[in-house]
Amino acid sequence: MHLRVPRPRSLAGQLFAMQAVLIAVVVVGYALFSYISDRGQAEQAAGRQARAVSLAIADSPSVAEAIRTPDPTARLQPYAVRVMRDTDVDFVTIMNPEGIRWTHPEPKEIGHPFQGHIGRAQRGETFTETYTGTLGPSVRAVTPIVDDGRIVGLVSAGIKVEEISKRAQEQLTALSGVAAGALLLGAVGTYVINARLRRHTHGMNADELSRMHDYHQAALHAVREGLLMLDGQYRVALINDGGRELLGVRGDVVGASVADLGLPSQLTGALLASEPRVDEVHLAADRVLVVNTSPVSGGERRGTVVTLRDVTELQSLTGELNSERGFTQALRSQAHEAANRLHTVVSLIELGRAQEAVEFATAELELAQALTDQVVAAVGEPVLAALLLGKTAQANERGVELVVSQDSRLDDGLLPPSLPARDLVTILGNLVDNAVDAAQGAVPSRVTVAAYTEGSGAVGSELVLRVSDTGAGVDPAHADLVFQRGYSTKPAGEGGRGLGLALVRQAVRRHGGTLTVAEAEGGGARFEARLPLRDAGGGGSAPAAVTGRRPGSGGAV
Repeated sequence: MHLRVPRPRSLAGQLFAMQAVLIAVVVVGYALFSYISDRGQAEQAAGRQARAVSLAIADSPSVAEAIRTPDPTARLQPYAVRVMRDTDVDFVTIMNPEGIRWTHPEPKEIGHPFQGHIGRAQRGETFTETYTGTLGPSVRAVTPIVDDGRIVGLVSAGIKVEEISKRAQEQLTALSGVAAGALLLGAVGTYVINARLRRHTHGMNADELSRMHDYHQAALHAVREGLLMLDGQYRVALINDGGRELLGVRGDVVGASVADLGLPSQLTGALLASEPRVDEVHLAADRVLVVNTSPVSGGERRGTVVTLRDVTELQSLTGELNSERGFTQALRSQAHEAANRLHTVVSLIELGRAQEAVEFATAELELAQALTDQVVAAVGEPVLAALLLGKTAQANERGVELVVSQDSRLDDGLLPPSLPARDLVTILGNLVDNAVDAAQGAVPSRVTVAAYTEGSGAVGSELVLRVSDTGAGVDPAHADLVFQRGYSTKPAGEGGRGLGLALVRQAVRRHGGTLTVAEAEGGGARFEARLPLRDAGGGGSAPAAVTGRRPGSGGAV
């Protein structure tokens, strides 16, 4: 037989029990306190009422006038009865300065001495007291009647203690009803609120909620993708470790506005947009990010959920793949041309012109080999050499002549590990592609590439990559805009335009270099990237074998 261990009460159940007990204690305690204090409060209220009535009677001109008559009782008794009825007091007694009554609720008591203290009133003072008189215990006020500066009489108004007890009992009964209603309403409200809380917490108790919070925090900070949550005023409500790393933010940014995070303007605009963004590519610090935003709304804007994916590696691989694809297309074109030339050679042989066939084939072979030898001689680094050979073939296909400056010199093995070939492909490949686009259709259509190292020893060594074209050039007013993502003078294509130069600047900045644009000799634009050469330890010194020369006039190869 298995014993079922009772499950701990849910958080909602615990809160309901606690709130119900709290409401009951508060209501019962307040009722008990009111019961104890109500009697005293009722007596105080009765004293204030009696004092106000007695002062009003003492200040009445008609009372002073009646006292001056031979028989004050004849006019004052009806007046006192009327005041008792209108002010809800139990007695009003008007007497002479010696305390002999002129009025009383029981007419037989008129003419007899007032039962109570009058000494203070005879001295001109108004006071209240509790005293047992002819009508029983009462709370009364006694005040002098002054006429022309003389005390001509006294007046006392009072309320019986029995009546005060009735009033307190009525208030206590009403308070008990209100307390019972408050207890019932509080219980119902607490039950409704806690039922809703039970639905939201799925019936979990405090320990289970604490564990779920720990799991949530662990999962939130374990994922590499960035997660950013913004409130309705575009302030950071939550950001995980991946989001901090991808956006390059430091410190406590929760509660800060997105506009104050120091992000690139286009990325900031995407985060501030009210409409959702799907798989948008943006640059942040030294990373390429895919940004997705989804507004959270429920009748009104409540915030935005932002997810960030790092595609820096993917973007670099895509650039390399595009270069390889272009190289493959160039090889396919060259293979097609080679097939045409081979057919020509075969046809010459079939026509019995063997000598002409040999000369034709030899000339074509020498031209292709000379191009390869000259590029490799100028740029010995294999990845860049292959890139330039592929770009040369691509440029020729588009009617653009791509030449390597004669002063270019970049031997294999000179680049330090801190400067990977992938980043060089990103930089030089995008610069050449933009230059070919700019030079296409121009007269002459030429792109000139220079790659060399400048400086020697441990100080000032840097790699210089310069690409010039004969296109329309760059407006000086837009010299800085050309490096921003989305800027382009070309028609938008699939996936958009304006990312290449932004990636170039990002790669150059990542290695602590500089990227500039200026007017080329003879027109067109000249882009120059300078990258400091550091050893594997990142100490800022270039390899001892690295040497370089500044290019001269440059020429076709």
